[in-house]
Amino acid sequence: MTTATRKTTATTRPRGRPKVRPGRLVAAKSAARQAVAGGDGEERIYQAVLQSVLGQRLKPGTKLPEAALCELFGVGRSLVQRVLQRLARDHVVELRPNRGAVVALPTPEEVGKLFEARRALEAAIVPLVARHATRADYAMLRRHLRQEHQALHHSGQAQWALLASAFHTKLAELSRNPLLQRYLLETVSRCALVVAVYQPPGNATCEHDEHEHVVDLIEGGEVAAAVRAMDQHLRDLEAHINIVQETGSSSLADMLGLG
Repeated sequence: MTTATRKTTATTRPRGRPKVRPGRLVAAKSAARQAVAGGDGEERIYQAVLQSVLGQRLKPGTKLPEAALCELFGVGRSLVQRVLQRLARDHVVELRPNRGAVVALPTPEEVGKLFEARRALEAAIVPLVARHATRADYAMLRRHLRQEHQALHHSGQAQWALLASAFHTKLAELSRNPLLQRYLLETVSRCALVVAVYQPPGNATCEHDEHEHVVDLIEGGEVAAAVRAMDQHLRDLEAHINIVQETGSSSLADMLGLG
């Protein structure tokens, strides 16, 4: 079955260093310095970039010049470089030779391969869960499903999305295979990033009822049906992704929430 992602819409990428207006720069620098002074500067800059990407303020393809980040956060170049390298390892940004860092812009082909890998991993995990899970494990999953349901109706999208992703990593834990667990955790994290950035507003990140159905099938011993249900669940998730690159006129300070 072919990926349902759409082709990237051709748009003009932002060129040159993002404009940081003088008045805003002073205020942004002050706020950023207060933030990094209160704790681990590297972690705070990392989270500022990550949350801005997940919140769709920093669009894919946006340049992240080292000099601008140093000035905004009031830190040295070596710290900013460490943050960018960490973000690159987590597939949030791309480091391009002689061009610096930009917010990652996956192609439809890359997204298709990512979900292909995830389907293969979860198809291996589900039978292992059926083999190893105890009554206490199923009770834990049911508690998690209730939390999902509660968040779906009473919490924000961000909290519910975290719980939805956590459901899949909890299944990986129950497989009792540390390698599968590690690989799935990385894959789920990358998928969550893609979904957060590219899924149109109003679409559920991960359907609660589909999670519940998978657990029902595993606990009932219908392993093959559970594998098929999980596969379809992931294909539906992929089908809602719409890879469109957008551009904006906001300053880097505004996009980082420092304006």
